[in-house]
Amino acid sequence: MTNQNVVAPNDVKPLNFNTIFVMATSISNSNSNLLSSEAVQEPLAMLGGLLSLSQRNFMKRLEGNNKVHNWVDSIRASSPTRDKSTSENQEKSAWNLYHPSALNMFDKIISNSKGKQIVTFLDYDGTLSPIVADPDKAYMTSKMKGTLKEIARHFPTAIVTGRCRDKVYNFVRLAEVYYAGSHGMDIKGPRKNQSPKKGNNNGKTMLFQPASQFMPMINEVYKILQVKTKCVPGAMVENNKFCLSVHFRCVDEKNWALLAEQVRLVLNGYPKLKLTQGRKVLEIRPTIKWDKGKALEFLLQSLGYNNSDEVFPIYIGDDRTDEDAFKVLRSRGQGIGILVSKFPKETDASYTLEDPSEVEQFLRRLVEWKRSSIVTTTSV
Repeated sequence: MTNQNVVAPNDVKPLNFNTIFVMATSISNSNSNLLSSEAVQEPLAMLGGLLSLSQRNFMKRLEGNNKVHNWVDSIRASSPTRDKSTSENQEKSAWNLYHPSALNMFDKIISNSKGKQIVTFLDYDGTLSPIVADPDKAYMTSKMKGTLKEIARHFPTAIVTGRCRDKVYNFVRLAEVYYAGSHGMDIKGPRKNQSPKKGNNNGKTMLFQPASQFMPMINEVYKILQVKTKCVPGAMVENNKFCLSVHFRCVDEKNWALLAEQVRLVLNGYPKLKLTQGRKVLEIRPTIKWDKGKALEFLLQSLGYNNSDEVFPIYIGDDRTDEDAFKVLRSRGQGIGILVSKFPKETDASYTLEDPSEVEQFLRRLVEWKRSSIVTTTSV
């Protein structure tokens, strides 16, 4: 992409991708101490937001000129498996300038949350647990489980996942946590309200299933896909109650097109279902206007924080589906989104963490900060 100017907002001059990339890379290479400076991080974060906006506008123009999209290319783009190279390391350094590490910026995050109730929202696969070949074996480490238990003790906490709610509960087994399965289409809260404010459950178990009418259709498509995908070695279809996941992590790349075609042919007969993509997974969901962002808003309302300035939501996730929640936080102008990724990606998250081990470190620091603030308050 050479000398390509992109469309920017009316009050912003057009941005040149190469110019910004060279400038950011030059800064990152000139002084390593500069990267930890909050005075530099915040303006660069703003610059990154403009760049992301410009990139999206440019991509929309490209999409308008290319009516036909190759599914395999799209799948490959959403599931990167890259080897490190000098150029990719430079790209990552530049990307991190405007999506800095949440660990490096922890003090700033805490400062921004001062006087507000922190609420934590967490994806499961790739965030609390590592990505594994067999989704039925996506267990958290004992260290992560202990930290998550402490987080739930100190902050209202929800796990928002594309997985079946019951399956994730069996992984986690913490009764005090809110569970939003099937991309938020199956939400269940603890019997006792965990919020310091009065929510809407009044001490009763909260259950919300906006796509319940689609369950028979989902079960029907699940049975069909189990048969249709048998011709693709390594493919696995997972029934998440209100959505389906077609996993291709164990599928040879030469068979991705065959798998995508099988899924497409089945969905042609079900216009009320839509297809989205994640990390080595195709997601089949009802066409209702509901996603992880809507689930986040619903949970905040249930906790008593609807249209409130007294809350600081922290959402941590690694997948495309988590972008819906990141966008909600940006539009609300409160809290932060943290993307879990080792590779540069277009995102609406403000900060990044590389993997579940860094997520555990970040959550542990939250617990330690909370404990110290309780001690300080008690001693005063």
